[in-house]
Amino acid sequence: MTVYRCEDTLESVFTAIYLAYEEKRNHGDTILSLTDDPILFAEDVAVRPDEEKTRKVMNTLKRRFGSEDCGYLYMALAANDEDKAQAVYRTVVEGLRRGCTPGHLFDNLADVYIHRAFALARGVSTEACHQRQFLRFQELDNGVLYSRIGPKNDVMVFLMPHFADRLSIEHFMIYDEKRNLFGIHPAGKSWYLLHGEEADRPRQLRYSEEESVYQELFRQFCHTITIKERKNSKLQRGMLPLRFREYMVEFI
Repeated sequence: MTVYRCEDTLESVFTAIYLAYEEKRNHGDTILSLTDDPILFAEDVAVRPDEEKTRKVMNTLKRRFGSEDCGYLYMALAANDEDKAQAVYRTVVEGLRRGCTPGHLFDNLADVYIHRAFALARGVSTEACHQRQFLRFQELDNGVLYSRIGPKNDVMVFLMPHFADRLSIEHFMIYDEKRNLFGIHPAGKSWYLLHGEEADRPRQLRYSEEESVYQELFRQFCHTITIKERKNSKLQRGMLPLRFREYMVEFI
């Protein structure tokens, strides 16, 4: 048995998939692991992410399975799950073995790995959709729009294109506090991601005068339109999970 020890990144996992095929491994006895948990009698292979190998795998998957199914694979690898690398690897193996055409990679949901990869991708897609709806920007005193989030999954790469398209003339920044990850968009330019060190975590933010006023006005508006007699906390939690509220101005 061979165990490829991967980092929790798409580049590392795709590099491991490339190596598994290049070295002609028996896919049934090959594991892609994101942990250091020992496995008896297994050969451990440390994977160093390789940009060229990653690009080759991405090009192959896109050509064989199409852009939509590749997008699902990328989403599955953004999930907060220790088994995602193996699920994606075995889904790719099965798809290549069956000669899947674009749009049909996830047809065989009876396969445990394909089902797992699909479920992970769907969870990430749902959270990205929620974040696009519930994310709140706040204007800092330097004019930059700032938002703080804490998603379960690593959805930043799916959020930035959405807001870069709608706020193309604005300087804005989205901060994922769970991963210490910044999504930065300079006005009129391309967005990029930046991993910050512990010292870089935003601590005391200074809002613009207008922002403070509008925050208070928005809170007053939300309280004013509330009808106490029709309050339904259970329904509200179903429509707006509690974990999002600490990042929303109207609930602070």
